[in-house]
Amino acid sequence: MSEYQYYEFRTIDRGLTEAEMDALRSISTRAEITSTSFTNHYEWGDLKADPLKLLENYFDAFVYVANWGHRHFFLRLPESWFDYKELTKWLPGEAAWVKRTNKNLIVGFEAEIDMEEWDDGTSWMGSLVSLRSDLLRGDLRCLYLGWLLCVQNQEVADKKPSPPVPPGLGQLSASLESLINFLDIDEDLVAVAAVTSEPLSAGPSPDYLNIWIRSLPENEKNDLLVTAVSESGDRWRNELLRRFYRENKPPTSPAIVAPQSTAGDLRLAAQARAEETARRIEADRIIKAARQKEKDAAERARYLDLLAKREAAVWDDVLACIQTRQPKGYNQAIQLLIDLRDLAIRKKHEAVFQAKIENLRVKHAAKVSFLQRLERANL
Repeated sequence: MSEYQYYEFRTIDRGLTEAEMDALRSISTRAEITSTSFTNHYEWGDLKADPLKLLENYFDAFVYVANWGHRHFFLRLPESWFDYKELTKWLPGEAAWVKRTNKNLIVGFEAEIDMEEWDDGTSWMGSLVSLRSDLLRGDLRCLYLGWLLCVQNQEVADKKPSPPVPPGLGQLSASLESLINFLDIDEDLVAVAAVTSEPLSAGPSPDYLNIWIRSLPENEKNDLLVTAVSESGDRWRNELLRRFYRENKPPTSPAIVAPQSTAGDLRLAAQARAEETARRIEADRIIKAARQKEKDAAERARYLDLLAKREAAVWDDVLACIQTRQPKGYNQAIQLLIDLRDLAIRKKHEAVFQAKIENLRVKHAAKVSFLQRLERANL
């Protein structure tokens, strides 16, 4: 297969209407279209539409995978929930960006990776789509990972300061881990950035939520119930939680704020961490190799101890193997001769062993294949 492209779009806040599904069907007759998704793959063609336009008009999330290494993950967000200028500070490059549409913002993550294994793209949407709800609830960790991707790709100047590191960067969810894998973000870069990240605070307790919801005006609670019943997506739930967090911010700590890292600081720290990891792995490898060598030597010594007790019989076995005139027999003879040579070296009887080898050469001079094996084994 010379090329492969996978496209998947997903709605979250609402389902597609019949008219919208018909419009999508006119774009592709072979796509799998449901009230919440549009999925297609191509071996010899391409999508006959602009993914950004489809996202703007119909969908909330988009995943693209190509077998030459391109990967895209886009999210549509309500513009009223975010400050566009602030988002551009988190998503400043080509690898991670934000665009305005009519009433929404589109956040994009793009990567070009080395495809070591076949990936048909079908597993990614399910593992990534919850990041949209996380964003709507105020969890900005995926945006910071996007900024790190730009740092990794040299799209951020060395002296550019880091955006505020969000809480929980050292406590990544499964979806955030998937985003790191999907975009091939340097895990050392994430680890050094996470050093200054505050622990992730626990979510609101049911009792606390109960008190807060009871305090809402009656008409607002009624509106919430109507929305919960009439809307199939998560928008109402995300909006409610976003409001809760906005109205119940924990008091800020008077602790001293650590100096803000720059993109260059993080790149150097990630490189140093990677080098330290490589040194540690190499040291562990050397230690394991030394232990294995000791173990092998001890096992070899025990074997030669047993061999010494039946040395004469082993020489007879060598002759029997040679007499088979078969490759398998010759190979067995050579292995036994190697053992006998090691035993001779151990007993300081090398001259006796070499004399016996010369005798074998003379006696079996016609067995060219056997003599060649002797040469290859340095016997």
